[in-house]
Amino acid sequence: MKRISLSKHLHESFVRLTRHSFALLGMAGLVLVLVFASQPAWRLSAGHNLISWLDSRQDNQLADSVSTHADLSATPSDPVTQLALTEEQQAITRWLSRRYKLSPEPLGGLVAEAWAVGDRIQVSPTLLLAVMAIESRFNPFASGTQGGIGLMQIEPNALHLALLPFGGPLAAFDPLTNLRVGARYLQTLIAQSTSVEAALQLYAAASGQANVAEYAIRVLAKQQQLESMTRNAKGIEVAQNSRL
Repeated sequence: MKRISLSKHLHESFVRLTRHSFALLGMAGLVLVLVFASQPAWRLSAGHNLISWLDSRQDNQLADSVSTHADLSATPSDPVTQLALTEEQQAITRWLSRRYKLSPEPLGGLVAEAWAVGDRIQVSPTLLLAVMAIESRFNPFASGTQGGIGLMQIEPNALHLALLPFGGPLAAFDPLTNLRVGARYLQTLIAQSTSVEAALQLYAAASGQANVAEYAIRVLAKQQQLESMTRNAKGIEVAQNSRL
């Protein structure tokens, strides 16, 4: 009888200990979430990591294997120049990296993708980058009052058909998918509008901006800043070529 009682007592003690352990784990998880939410720098770092991971996942087929006979004594070069970017794209990547305090490597991937998408759909890549700057400051976790998410604040429910080829609504969290779908949507609005400014106002209304006219002005002003980066880079390249 005592043996049964002892066994029952041990079982009940184990159950209580297990419950307390799960409770402690739950509390620890809650504290971690609250601390993470209260630290913008941590969220920004996580955003950088997400962009880097997704960029490498989607473009890993472009990576070349490193030669075993490489010169190990070579001096490391600028991370931006290691990317397959033009002079203009490198200049914009550096400027955005300094302006928004972001790592140049993932930003370079977004800049290159903005150029590739812009060329395909005939929308200025600097306009696409300007929209991302104003909408999210290149934060892939950004969320708006109207349900827009990601770099270009696309709304998954409204653009669910456009997201289907990429895997559905959750694909909106993929920075490159967000850029591609948002760019297509902006292209549609430009085709339906009398001007780029009018299209930007429609885009602003869809993403829940309070003042659509001011939004369009801000995006176009940001685009002008980016365009000045490309003009400066072209001028430097021409000067260098002329000396050669």
